Amino acid sequence: MKAITNFSKLFLMFSLAVTVASCSSDDDTATEQPMTIAQIAMDNPDFSSLAAALDRADLSTTLDSDGSFTVFAPTNAAFSAFLQANGFANLEAVPVATLREVLLNHVMSGQNLSSGLSTGYVKTMGKGSASATNTLSMFINTSSGVLLNGGVNNGGAMVTTADVMASNGVIHIVNGVIGLPTVVNHAIANPDFATLVSALTRADQPDFAGILSGTGPFTVFAPTNNAFGSLLTELSLSGLDQVPQATLESALKYHVVAGANVLSSSLTNNMVVTTFEGSNFTVMTAGGASITDANSRISNIIAVDVQASNGVVHAIDKVLLP
Repeated sequence: MKAITNFSKLFLMFSLAVTVASCSSDDDTATEQPMTIAQIAMDNPDFSSLAAALDRADLSTTLDSDGSFTVFAPTNAAFSAFLQANGFANLEAVPVATLREVLLNHVMSGQNLSSGLSTGYVKTMGKGSASATNTLSMFINTSSGVLLNGGVNNGGAMVTTADVMASNGVIHIVNGVIGLPTVVNHAIANPDFATLVSALTRADQPDFAGILSGTGPFTVFAPTNNAFGSLLTELSLSGLDQVPQATLESALKYHVVAGANVLSSSLTNNMVVTTFEGSNFTVMTAGGASITDANSRISNIIAVDVQASNGVVHAIDKVLLP
């Protein structure tokens, strides 16, 4: 009888232990359930400015939904620097429409882990005033860390902490608020346009950077570094500084269409385009998109629809000459 009693006590203790362990396991499972992107922003004190901005722009519900998003999340320090740089006394001073687009410019559709990011252009959910349909492009440079739109000195940012997982996507913490990029910001951000930037900012040239940072819209056919190298060889010059002032100015203006945001879908065969320089070139789409300049030289369009807030950029492989 005593043996049976002892067995009953042991069985009861074992049952209690199993019940406690089961409850503990359930609690741990509940604790480990990932929060949504919006919940993480609200829960982290260093994202208090981001959480307030999302609420003000009516985006908290979006980032709390079941969709899949990648968010480059600025810290409080990043927001403070952004407000100061743009002359806003506080977050409430930023126009809601502007704030909404700036925030959406930090968001990509789908879950994009850091291991899947590579150097090149991606689309954000933000929009500028230049296009009603084409969302803003972002240039990601992974050659040393993850640099977005050229870093904080170009209105971009750098990822400081990657892959904060959420139930509806992933957060990458960044050290800057990513502004709405102009065509100039896009040129600066992409190392393959370094020679073009040097040409646009050469001391004897008009203030092209200022002009192309304006309202626009502009369509820029942007020659790559290799395109400029080929031009120098063609003209038998040893460097960009040897290109005469008037020649360079005319050539640079010849790559710009003012007053239009011309997407690749709008280019047609034998399309005659009037440039900012005043003369024309012809777009050909048969057999691949290309441009024939006033000297019958042909340049291939090798990348299209890099959308900026004030225009669009298409990359070309030869410098055009009027």
